[in-house]
This record gives sequence, C-alpha cells and structure tokens, in this order.
Amino acid sequence: MNAVIEKKTNVFNLGLKGYEEVLDFQTKLFNEILEVKSWNRTNQNGNPRPTKNYLIVCQHPHIFTIGKSGNKNNLLIRPEKLESIQSKFLVTNRGGDITYHGPGQIVLYPVIDLENFMTDIHRYLRLLEEAVIQTLKTFSINGYRISGLTGVWVDLEKIPHKICALGVKTSRWVAMHGLALNVNTDISYFDYIVPCGIADKAITSMNKILNSKQDIKIVQEVLIETMGRLFNMELITQPLQSKL
Repeated sequence: MNAVIEKKTNVFNLGLKGYEEVLDFQTKLFNEILEVKSWNRTNQNGNPRPTKNYLIVCQHPHIFTIGKSGNKNNLLIRPEKLESIQSKFLVTNRGGDITYHGPGQIVLYPVIDLENFMTDIHRYLRLLEEAVIQTLKTFSINGYRISGLTGVWVDLEKIPHKICALGVKTSRWVAMHGLALNVNTDISYFDYIVPCGIADKAITSMNKILNSKQDIKIVQEVLIETMGRLFNMELITQPLQSKL
C-alpha cells in the first residue's frame, strides 16, 4: 500500500464532450498518477508523494466503443453507414465488449489510485455497481446485479434489461474508464450492436422506466455523492474547463 493515503478526489463535470477528447484527458491523469507511484518506489528520502484521484462525469456524442478483447462482429451496422446515424466506432483500451455512448447517458470515469481505497478489483467493480444501484433507488428504480455479468439491471415487463454498463482498465492499482448509466438515452442505437456481447438481454433507460424525461444534472449529483460516500472520498468540485 502507499505510505500516504489520499482520499481527496477532484470532480470534473465536462458536459457534452467527444469520447476521444475525454479519453486523452483520462489517459493524461492516469499516466500522471503512475508517474507519482513510480517516483515513490524509487525515492529514497522517505517522503513519498500522495497520488491524486479524479472523477470525470460527462456525456458523449453518439459513438460505439469496444474493449481490446471484444468481438468486432458485435457491431451490426456496416462501418461505412455510421456517418448516416451520426455515430463513430472506436476500439479502446478498456475491458469489456461493445457498448454505445450518446447524449442523455451519464458516463462516469473514476481515474483513481485504488491503493487509496482498496486493492481488490472485484470489490471495486461491485462498488461501482452499488453506486448505480443506490442512485437508481433514489428515483424509485430497483436495480440489481446478475451473477457472472458485469453491470446493473432492472426488470421491465418481467424481463432483465441492462441500464448501466461497466468497463475498466487498471495498471499498478490505478484505474480508468468506468460506467455508463442510461438516463434519457436514445436506446434505439443499441439496435446497431450486440450490447456487451450479450445477445439475449435487452437495454433500457431511466426515462423509459419512469415514463418521463429526467433531469440529468440531478441524477449526476446523486451518483457523484453516492460514489463519494461508498468510497469515503473527500469530493472537490473543479471548475469547468472549456479546453482539456
């Protein structure tokens, strides 16, 4: 474990930002944390530096992304047709298979040193799910886990529907990527993929379950507060940056 445990966590609410732009921002922060950890390992003066933690919350324009081990055949639309639906397709370095991001969906990227919180990837993933489950409960939605499947599910017409997808990357206990919660999402875009490589499950959103458009800012606030409580973070809201 780190000699210096840092619970302070900087929160960036970026609004609607391109996936690749936010990925570059994540990667920059991720590498900075790794550099501090590397310095602490080689530093001999007995004064280790604390590692920083970040929560990035945003929405993305339409895009399909797939993890490095995902099956590209799970993209059901021909790549040359993507422009006609105002979307893109990108292979990224997270875990998991194909998913969709778009307006009305909350994407939360914790870029954190897990040694400040826990050294257990399984527990980390379950806590991310728990943050979503407790957030949904605030809005009278019963979210749950399905054994062997990552993410959060709800029952709709007595059928399991996925409402939140997870995909993370870790290195030396530093994590990036995160979760995507469907709030006011246009779920018709999921018809163009086999979501997360699971063909026999459906997708839903908060607005579909509640039959009304949700205030995404309020949902974001609840999700961030719940993350802070579950991880015992000291949340510090950072000013909006017009340029990452």
